[in-house]
Amino acid sequence: MSTLHSALTKEPHLKIYSIQGRAKHLYSLYKKLLRHERDISRIYDLIAVRIVVENVAECYTLLGIIHHLWKPLRGRIKDYIAQPKPNGYQSLHTTVIIGPGEIVEFQIRTKKMDEEAQYGVAAHWLYAEKEKTKEGAKIDARHRLSWVNELVKLQQEIKDTTEYLESVKIDLFPDNIFVFTPKGDVITLPDGATPIDFAYHIHTDLGNKCTAARVNNRLMPLSTPLKSGDMVEIVADKKRVRPSRDWLDFVKTRTAREHIKQGINRSSRLFGMFKRGQ
Repeated sequence: MSTLHSALTKEPHLKIYSIQGRAKHLYSLYKKLLRHERDISRIYDLIAVRIVVENVAECYTLLGIIHHLWKPLRGRIKDYIAQPKPNGYQSLHTTVIIGPGEIVEFQIRTKKMDEEAQYGVAAHWLYAEKEKTKEGAKIDARHRLSWVNELVKLQQEIKDTTEYLESVKIDLFPDNIFVFTPKGDVITLPDGATPIDFAYHIHTDLGNKCTAARVNNRLMPLSTPLKSGDMVEIVADKKRVRPSRDWLDFVKTRTAREHIKQGINRSSRLFGMFKRGQ
């Protein structure tokens, strides 16, 4: 780390609040080993260094300095500042090779982001209180707590406790992808999600009437797993009366699965009433 310290002394405009290092806890390591077929060579954050700076611009400046000093691993640069996790977590993550067989993960964030990462929901109200005289502070707090609203929505839709907990695990805290609407809005979905999951995330009616999807301006099967950065456009048929039962074979989110089941059951009841009326 002396190399980094020397580089930082040449950047007096950077305000560094703290630099902290940590080794991965044994239980966290054990859980990751299970996910990676017990191959420790696939775990890149055994050693992590967290650096807290003054503002967002300094986060990106510091990222550039680190990449100038050490070679980053391909696919291990994660920008959770531009695209926060659903629970509001923000930080820059990069994994670099600092020597033969030596890999270190750097986490770069502002002081505000660091407090939110440590104190969670409580930190949002703390900042709302501190900044309540600033225009837009309360709106920003509500935006950052949108994941809490998602929890409430799930609880209202799913009455079974076991299904609710499974939905929370799948829909709110998975490995995420970030896809775009045609208007450029960012939509967060779990890894492996399909255009049908995307459609139901936008609106129940859009999901029920979905007939086709364009991914990056190309017509693709509705079962296509989406990738981060994809632009997704749903083609809807207003005359469609119910979702397809086949969608249950490949949808990823619990929300999509529940709405599909509800749409099928509702259509079946209406058909039964129509037959009895005849």
